[in-house]
Parts: sequence; C-alpha cells; structure tokens
Amino acid sequence: MRMEEGTFEMFSSTRRKMVFLFHVLFYLWEASKANEIISKPNIVIFMADDLGIGDLGCFGNRTLRTPNIDKLAREGAMLTQHIAASPLCTPSRAAFMTGRYSVRSGIASVHRTGVFLFSGSSGGLPSEETTFAKLLQQEGYSTALIGKWHLGINCNHSNDFCHHPLSHGFDYFYGIPLTNLRDCIPGHGSVFAEGVKMYIHTALQFIGIALISLKAMHYLGLSKGPIRALGYFFLVISVLLGLLLLLWYNYRYLNCILMRNHTIIQQPWINENFTQRFTEEAKRFIKRNCKAPFLLFLSYPHVHTALFASQAFKGKSRHGLYGDAVEEMDWSVGEILHALDQWHLSEKTLVYFTSDQGAHIEEISINGEVHGGYNGIYKGGKSTNWEGGIRVPGLLRWPEVVEPNTHIDEPTSNMDIFPTVVKLAGASLPRDRIIDGHDLMPLLQGNTVRSKHEFLFHYCNAHLNAVRWHPGNSTSIWKVFFFTPNFSPEGSNGCFDYHVCFCQGDFVTYHDPPLLFDLSKDPEEKNPLTPETESHFYEIIQVIQEAVNNHTTSLPSVPNQLSLDNILWKPWLQPCCSSFLQFCYCDHETEENKDMP
Repeated sequence: MRMEEGTFEMFSSTRRKMVFLFHVLFYLWEASKANEIISKPNIVIFMADDLGIGDLGCFGNRTLRTPNIDKLAREGAMLTQHIAASPLCTPSRAAFMTGRYSVRSGIASVHRTGVFLFSGSSGGLPSEETTFAKLLQQEGYSTALIGKWHLGINCNHSNDFCHHPLSHGFDYFYGIPLTNLRDCIPGHGSVFAEGVKMYIHTALQFIGIALISLKAMHYLGLSKGPIRALGYFFLVISVLLGLLLLLWYNYRYLNCILMRNHTIIQQPWINENFTQRFTEEAKRFIKRNCKAPFLLFLSYPHVHTALFASQAFKGKSRHGLYGDAVEEMDWSVGEILHALDQWHLSEKTLVYFTSDQGAHIEEISINGEVHGGYNGIYKGGKSTNWEGGIRVPGLLRWPEVVEPNTHIDEPTSNMDIFPTVVKLAGASLPRDRIIDGHDLMPLLQGNTVRSKHEFLFHYCNAHLNAVRWHPGNSTSIWKVFFFTPNFSPEGSNGCFDYHVCFCQGDFVTYHDPPLLFDLSKDPEEKNPLTPETESHFYEIIQVIQEAVNNHTTSLPSVPNQLSLDNILWKPWLQPCCSSFLQFCYCDHETEENKDMP
C-alpha cells in the first residue's frame, strides 16, 4: 500500500512537472511567435498626393465613399494630429524617405519654386542621404516603389540615374519619376500658362521698347555703339524665348514619363487605366515576394491634378472627377489589402496610409469644376503651414500588434515612419546624422501616451514659417507663426490668384511678435492669442524661440538641390526614349501588353 502511495506521489509529481514544462514551452512558443510577428514584418505604404484629411469617411466625410481606407482605421490606429514635414510634394517626400527635415538635405528652395518641374533638372535627393528603403534593402527586404517619385533623376548626364529610386534603396521601380501635372493630360490646361503669359508679355514689351529706343537713339546720333551687335543680342534673346515657348508646348512629351526601373516604357504616359496598372504591378510584386519580407511603397499620383479616373469610376461619385479619383484610389487600396489576405500576409504586415500634404484647394479646372479636396475644419491647404496644409491622414494597421479602433491625438510626423520601419526591420538608425522622426511603436502599442515630439518645425520652402510646441506638463499645443501667406482674393481661404501661396516678399505678412494659437482649444486657427488673452504669452514665445535657436544651430550647410541652376531644364539631362526629332515619343508598354497572351 505504501509502495502504491509512493508510486502515485511520484507519478503526481512527474505530472505536475510535465504540466509546468508544457506551460513553459507554450509560453516560450507564444513569445517566439509574437517576436516573429513583431520582427521583420512586411511593410506596405500607401501615399496619396494632395488628399485632404476631410476627404475620408474615417475623418468625417459622409459623401465620398472610401470603405477600404476606412477599414484600415477600424482595424488599426488613427493618428489624428499627423503632420507632414512640408506642405509641398518634393520636400515632404524627401523628409518622409529620410526621417529628416528636408532643409537638412538641401531640398528646400530659397525662391518661389519649391518642387522639381522638369525631368531634365539636375537636382534631387542627394546620394549622401539614407532612405528607409536602403536600410531595409540591406536587411534582406525586397523593395519596390510603384507610382510617383518626384525626387530627381539625373545629375550630370541623361542616364547616370544618381537621384533615381533604384539609387536610393529600391530594387524595383514602376512609375513616374517626376509628377502628375495638368500639362500631362490634354484638355486639362497648363499650370504654367498664367506665369508664361505674364513673363513672355513683359519680356516682349521690354525687347520692343528697347529696340525702338535704340533705333531712335541711333537716328538722333545719341548712340555710337554698333547697332548691329545690339540687334544680334536681342535676336539671341528672342531665340531663347522661342525655345522656352517650344519647351512649354512640348512639356507633356518631355516630362510626363512612365518608367520601369531605368527604362522609359511610355513617353508621354497614357492615363487610361493608370490606377489599374499601378495596382496590378503592386499585386504582382506581393506575389513574387510572399515568402520573404518586403517593402512596398505605393505612391499614388491621385489626387494631384490632372485628375483621371477609369470608365468604371468616372461619373460615379458625388464630387465630380475629384471624387471619382478618390474612390478609384480607395478601390486600389482594397485590392492590395485583398492580395495580402490571399497570400496569408495580413497578420505579418504593417500597413500605413497617408498623404504627402493637405488638399490643394485652389485647384479649379479650366471648365470651372473644383479639382481640389477638402481639409475639413482646418484652415488653408497645400503650400501653407496652416493646419489644412500639413495635417494629413495617418492610418496604421497591424493585426495582433496594434489594437483595432486606436485613436492617437498626440502630435506625430510623417518623418516618424523612417525610425519605425527601420527598427522593425532589425536595422540600426544612422549615427552620423540627426534623425528628426521618432519610433511610433510605443504609441501604437500603448506603452506610452505622450509623443516624443515636444517641438515640430514647419518650413515654407527654406524659410522657418511656424513652430508647434507640446509641453510635457500640459495638454496645450502651442503654435506660432513668424509669417503667414496673404490669401487672395482677400477674405478667401487660399491664394486663388496665384494657384499656390508663396513664402516671401509681398506674398506674406511678417509678425512681430509671432502669431500664437493653442491648437488644443482652437484647431481651426481662428483666434490668435495676445498678451491680454494669454497670461504666459511672452514666456511661450521665449521657450519656442530658444527651441528655434537650438534647431537652427543643428542645420548643416549643404548644396541647395532646388537652386535655380538645379531646377532649370538642361537638354543634356533630358530622358528620351526615341529622339528629340520625335519629341521623345514611345509607347513600349502598349506594345508589350499586345504581345502578352
């Protein structure tokens, strides 16, 4: 009997140990599974172009249908104070790719033009800059950019590709290296029309007056210089103006280019079924890389003008062609999410959706149709640092890692994606430069409730325009403006007379002391505070000024990629898939598609 009891006790003890061991192994298996999920996830990035935060259902729109983008919000996190690092395409995308204010890389103009306008320009994202794509590529990720780049192509000749996506960490590129403009689609007008007309008219007037004056002086004997030499001089000027007009009239052929990797496959690109082509390229990339970690950056040309929509979506929305384009983009997002489900990748994929800046509210078509988006309650739009220009959608979904229906109201930046995905990929952040973004995972997983961004600096081209301060011991979010754009016509919400707002000269009003707002109480930026209405007015200004001083001393001296020399068209840098005599025309993509079974 005692022997049986001893045997039973020994058996019982062994059983308890086995159960304990099973629990330990199960815990370790779960931990390793969780670690596997959180380590080296796939990364899918959707970036819209000029999309307003008020255009999406998840941010309050009730007339545009965006069910797939709204699904990301329901199944993940919404960043309600997500800030673009610039209110213009090129500098915003440079900051996004590098996690650094674009002024640090020289992507910050000191004159009016703040973006690249010609494919034959020499400026672009410097090779010294490190993108998150390059760091993920080094960690074994397959990387693809499908859609818009807008960060330059060549430096010294037409095929050095120094600024090309493949030189900045992408294994595969299918898209437009410049941008989508009205000039790219016949019948949509030109963004250069008013400026060219104004400058050409002034130049011709000057030449005419000068020639008449010189002829009169020569007739009266007041000019002893060689009139013929002066005539040749003005002939050269006239020829240059003629070339400028030729470049303008052929802008579409020279600059609206579709590339696959380093090869031009359509020049000019054809917008028919453009969204479907981008979407199918993205789905094929996912299929090719479903067995290993990948980075897919789907950078839509939507809803930058010229607007386009396929027959399946044209005329279907309640907001004209703009609404059609938004709803077709939403369809594309849904197709990519379905592909992730199809290949059982959703649970191991971080998905991020945003826009490069706010809606371009001044966009009115040549027929008078509104082609700009809606920024909700926020003031201003693209090209301004009012909230409407820089507060953009920020949606992140990652099942089992990010809780559904998470709302984060803390200030975050599109620069934060850089450190977030780099750390998730197991790479180290560069130590030889300042990274202005911060890892979002502590906020997304609820490990902290405060953003690491105490200050955010808002640039208008190379000019520090505004600063946001979120004190650690306060719920207030202070924002100061050192200057503000002069809206035109007066009393409007934008710069409709100029198509965009500018950053200097007579186009702005300077403020001393700066304008001060508390965004936590006045997100519409309607009521600037004064020393009479805010007792700590001067203390707040002083703290922000000290932050500005610290920030500006951290800025390196770098070549300006948006200098006049770097943005002007250079014929020897012009990408061309045939010859100048043929206006560089080719359509290899259509030919390839015809040959496909």
